[in-house]
Amino acid sequence: MLDWLAAPMDTSRLHDVGWHLSWHARFMVVSWGVLVPLGIFIARYFKIAPGQNWPETLDHHFWWNTHRICQYSACVLMVVGLWFIRSAPPLTTIPGPHQFLGWTVLALAMVQLTGGLLRGTKGGPTEPAPDGSLHGDHYDMTPRRLVFEYAHKGAGYLALLLSIATILSGLWQANAPNWMWLSLALWWGGLGIVSLVLQSRGMAVDTYQAIWGPDPTLPGNRRKPIGLGVHRISPNGQRARGTDS
Repeated sequence: MLDWLAAPMDTSRLHDVGWHLSWHARFMVVSWGVLVPLGIFIARYFKIAPGQNWPETLDHHFWWNTHRICQYSACVLMVVGLWFIRSAPPLTTIPGPHQFLGWTVLALAMVQLTGGLLRGTKGGPTEPAPDGSLHGDHYDMTPRRLVFEYAHKGAGYLALLLSIATILSGLWQANAPNWMWLSLALWWGGLGIVSLVLQSRGMAVDTYQAIWGPDPTLPGNRRKPIGLGVHRISPNGQRARGTDS
């Protein structure tokens, strides 16, 4: 068993990629294979934190802080991983889509970072406007915030899917040992199974409602929740689902 785990997936090729490529792969796998999906998972299913007395207690920052830590850390590791591959000596590799996919994922990461900086103000009771009112791009769900929500979620899930393809293509080109494939399959599969369970329990709660509660008169609660499979809890306890991507 140990021999099989250490052996490369394609026994007809060697697994000999050199120092630069090895560390490039390690940083990118931790970044995009571990931290990014974990940050998305937490942001989707833990808008209302375990043990939080919602809606009496609103705007719990567990998901927000965890999401930011995961994604910003992933970006730092991504830059380090990029440096390793850009500083590597010329490599002879099996032709494949890895390079194109990698640059595409990096571009989407830049879209996410830029969008986060341009998402606008929050508003509401916890971050009122300078004039003391509750107005803010998020609280009022202004066009600016709507563009951000659709772009951030759409680009985020697209980057997640492409990053999986990028990692797998890179592992194949490097002829990675079987234990690497197995470890990622267990990690991604575990996240997928838990996601299905939490989704069935209605834990993908709308961000707006998780922050400001179920009052149907609030600006954001008069709209459909943004995101495929995202739930909104009505005052009578029923759940309305988003139909947007």
